[in-house]
Amino acid sequence: MLRPADFYTMLRERGIDLFAGVPDSLLANFCAYVTDNASAEENIITANEGAAVALACGHYLATGRPGLVYMQNSGEGNAVNPLLSLADPDVYGIPLLLVIGWRGEPGVHDEPQHVKQGKVTLSLLETMGIPYEVLPDEADAARASLERMLATARDKACPVALVVKKGVFDKYKLQKVEQTSYELDREGAIKLAVDQLGSRDVVVSTTGKTSRELFEYREALRQGHGSDFLTVGSMGHAIQIALGIALAKKDRQVYCFDGDGAVLMQMGSLPVTASLPAKNLKHVVFNNGAHDSVGGQPTVGFEIDLCGIARASGYRWVESAETSATIRESMARLRAAEGPAFLEIRVNKGGRDDLGRPTTTTVENRDAFMKFLAE
Repeated sequence: MLRPADFYTMLRERGIDLFAGVPDSLLANFCAYVTDNASAEENIITANEGAAVALACGHYLATGRPGLVYMQNSGEGNAVNPLLSLADPDVYGIPLLLVIGWRGEPGVHDEPQHVKQGKVTLSLLETMGIPYEVLPDEADAARASLERMLATARDKACPVALVVKKGVFDKYKLQKVEQTSYELDREGAIKLAVDQLGSRDVVVSTTGKTSRELFEYREALRQGHGSDFLTVGSMGHAIQIALGIALAKKDRQVYCFDGDGAVLMQMGSLPVTASLPAKNLKHVVFNNGAHDSVGGQPTVGFEIDLCGIARASGYRWVESAETSATIRESMARLRAAEGPAFLEIRVNKGGRDDLGRPTTTTVENRDAFMKFLAE
């Protein structure tokens, strides 16, 4: 395995002094080391991967030094536009280094949302004309690969990529952990929220642990899963899925169980959602100030006023809660409110080590959900 400290040192020695991106589980140990050892101005966790590419481009224009952009391979989709219309040699020709976690690598078992991404990760880079290598897990070989890629980036004035397989980085535990003292973690708050729902209510849950915790609670209650659409990918888009349902099914209460990282990734959806006559749409954001599903790297969720942003975006009802009592009370008011309505629930980050995954397939979830909506 490659020690995160060794790889970080290699990068620093070769002039990399800007790290930006969205954390990934395969890069969690490396990202944690960067968080602990780089300053806040040197390591910027961006709203989405495209923003990180643009940030690295600005850094290069100001300093002449390539920046490093880290992401899960699913983030390639968010990054395509600035990679091709900004950094590409046919446009501005800006060198930068992409470090991409290869979820869904062919032959390696992974979750359904990663399988397709894994199949096309390398071919997508090839289609975009981005030179790449798969990062070796041995220090000398990794150093040589890094040197080749950085030389290519400078010589050809282009983005390059190092693709990271599962298990390449050795373990490293994040030290800079912001402690909060809210009453509940996300799973506890989800249980309270679910307890306030009606039998015909609809839930669209965001990707990651939110959907996994929702699934397990339904299992514990011996309830079916037909009322829940578990968005296992498409980070940041759950609210637009919920909006599409709410506009078409005005006789149903439609709840979006969202996360702070997901909201930040596609924040432009808030004013669009709020501008439409979806009186039955209820947007619930579980804010733990972290990308909890991919290593617990911090977001700016606790540093901004999500309720103020929702209110300014045009949501008709906005409230925040953080205790069991206020969550129950707010959920009751949310149900009665005219939507689009917004409830922020502040919680501690972290969860169970033994948290499972949905045992139904994505197609089974789709079919059961559509049947529930048709009833």
